[in-house]
Amino acid sequence: MNPTTQCTPTNDQCQTMGTTVPFDGIQEPGCYVCNWNGHLLRVPEDGVKPGRSPLLTLCGPQPLFVTKISNNPYIPMTKARLIASNLDMCVNF
Repeated sequence: MNPTTQCTPTNDQCQTMGTTVPFDGIQEPGCYVCNWNGHLLRVPEDGVKPGRSPLLTLCGPQPLFVTKISNNPYIPMTKARLIASNLDMCVNF
């Protein structure tokens, strides 16, 4: 599966499906898979609004990366597993 861009005309900085970004670089709501353990992250719109405190911070000696698999943070689990598997990702959810 090739990464596909899901942008709106008003959104300058959109993240591409299948694109890997640092955990602290998440700028859009959606569904992400943790590259280090295969867990699913659901990031609601409230989690990325400007001026809001981060809902979750992960600290460690190395940068942690996630891969976006959907714009919908509430994508059904079976569909999320299928998309992650098609991207050859570890699925642990």
